Amino acid sequence: MLPEKPLPADPPDVPLAVDLDGTLVRTDTLHESLLVLFKQAPWLLLLVPLWVLKGKAFFKAEVARRAALDASLLPYNEELLAWLKEEKARGRRLVLATAADRRIADGVAAHLGLFSDVFASDGTVNLSGARKLARLKESLGTFDYAGNDAVDVPLWRESRQVVVVHAPAGVLKQAHGLGRQVHRVFERPRVGPRVWVKALRVHQWAKNALVFVPLLAAHKATRPDMLLHAVLGFTAFSLCASSVYVLNDLLDLDSDRRHPTKCKRPFAACALPVSTGVVLAPALLLAGAAVCLLLPPAFAALLATYYALTLAYSLRLKQVVMLDVLVLAGLYTVRIFGGSLAVGVPTSSWLMMFSMFLFLSLALVKRLSEVRRLRLSNETSAHGRGYLAQDYEQLASLGAAAGQVSVLVLALYITSKEVTALYAHPERLWLLCPVMLYWVGRVWVLAHRGLVNEDPLVFALRDRVSYAVGLVSALVLWAAK
Repeated sequence: MLPEKPLPADPPDVPLAVDLDGTLVRTDTLHESLLVLFKQAPWLLLLVPLWVLKGKAFFKAEVARRAALDASLLPYNEELLAWLKEEKARGRRLVLATAADRRIADGVAAHLGLFSDVFASDGTVNLSGARKLARLKESLGTFDYAGNDAVDVPLWRESRQVVVVHAPAGVLKQAHGLGRQVHRVFERPRVGPRVWVKALRVHQWAKNALVFVPLLAAHKATRPDMLLHAVLGFTAFSLCASSVYVLNDLLDLDSDRRHPTKCKRPFAACALPVSTGVVLAPALLLAGAAVCLLLPPAFAALLATYYALTLAYSLRLKQVVMLDVLVLAGLYTVRIFGGSLAVGVPTSSWLMMFSMFLFLSLALVKRLSEVRRLRLSNETSAHGRGYLAQDYEQLASLGAAAGQVSVLVLALYITSKEVTALYAHPERLWLLCPVMLYWVGRVWVLAHRGLVNEDPLVFALRDRVSYAVGLVSALVLWAAK
């Protein structure tokens, strides 16, 4: 918050009109309402063109009527909000003036308790630009105005003083060139590369290394052509996965904003606008599809299935108890099968069974962490999930059992005839069993203590012991070969 020049205290009798979208809140409420509508009833989006034909005000009213936003969860501009509270305490009349629908504006005003009047679109009149200016002049006479966009320039031109909030450089330059006093400028936060990396969840790409498992299991990693196909498969899955993550974050804005750590995700915190995510998600998907053109058609079909399944998970399946963790485990296993299709190596049924039980165990670790948080915060249920705080013990027993079964499958595999064809000293593979028992058991003990991140694979990437376990396992496999 940087005052342009020292000014005397504003007279309390001059009202301050404040814009909503991009100013008071660091998002566009219409965009967020459309995302809620897509999540709740995607078929209604077919009616959007008909609503638009009846005018912007009617369109906004129909969307707001069907997709209510929780005003308490909107990402407010805290710096601006603190200043508005100071102005309110001084006796300044504050007015919320927005082109958003009245349902949304009234909800924000009721939540904040700062505004004496609310001017908003009403289903007939879209209160934007010249209409907003006329309304302010008619109702307030002289006024100051806080806005953020080029559409606010005519209102600044007619206002007594200008308050610029998170405006792009070009808009800020226009505000300075109006010949009006620029009373305050609330600087726009910079978006660095780390924000984009976090939005794409690049660290989650480590999961896609499962694509290389069939190649390694078949002892053909030295084949350049197969290795290239595995790398392409990894790239396609990573692009597709990032598309899913972006879409999931857009559809989970309310749930993420309620969460103590997920609220810091770029779209939930509005470090990136939701409109960027709406463009980014399909762009990443198309890039992944382009990579698939260099791989067998069966791989492309599997990747399309993966995307459809993850979309179903984001929209509905993650709310269904136990089905959600089975889907998560299945998505991990699909990556292994995708690697098999990419390099043309048959997938062992032993490998598929082992991965299914192991990843089911890890998926249950993730849910256990969420339920543990519920208990600590004295909540009964998780928003957007089907689990209750009382499910903790059951999830713990199911997850630990699944982990132990995965080690049992590994032991049965070591005794199978397939092993003798791949390893010169298969008896040495028995060392893998205690190593895996140790790692799975340790993950579950740490999960009970609350020391495992909600995503256990992310935890493993930051855990030195997990790296040591991986190294020992690699040495065992080398010794057996």
